[in-house]
Amino acid sequence: MAYFTSEYECKLDAKGRMMLPARIKSALPSSATDELVLRRGFEPCLVVYPYTEYKKIFSKIASLNEFNEEYRTLQRNFFRGNVQVELDGSGRLLIPKTMMKYAELDKDVIVVGMGNRFELWNPEKYEDYLIQDRDEFSKLAEKYLSE
Repeated sequence: MAYFTSEYECKLDAKGRMMLPARIKSALPSSATDELVLRRGFEPCLVVYPYTEYKKIFSKIASLNEFNEEYRTLQRNFFRGNVQVELDGSGRLLIPKTMMKYAELDKDVIVVGMGNRFELWNPEKYEDYLIQDRDEFSKLAEKYLSE
């Protein structure tokens, strides 16, 4: 299983290519260095999965009953615009223009490790989704991590 953590500041070139941070690249499963899936996040970011991790989610959502309207709505919205991408020979990730527009990515990108996946954020938008109050963060951790 992949294990991604931490935050990294990156740059996009004029063609929408981004060099993956060395720690992110080294955490990719050896079979997945050229098989990544990029999808729109629930927040205004992009989520990148190694293909092996994406297949687990794909199986769950694809197996939902197609005759249930709510399931179809979830499938339609989850799968729309998902793109399989590869790292080029220089280890760069090419982000499609439509995805860049969705996440409002321009030159600067924050890469955030999220365990089995990582996210790509516009730095200004990313700050809006972080907890600023330490007490709130502490209470949230206590709520979900206490035994």
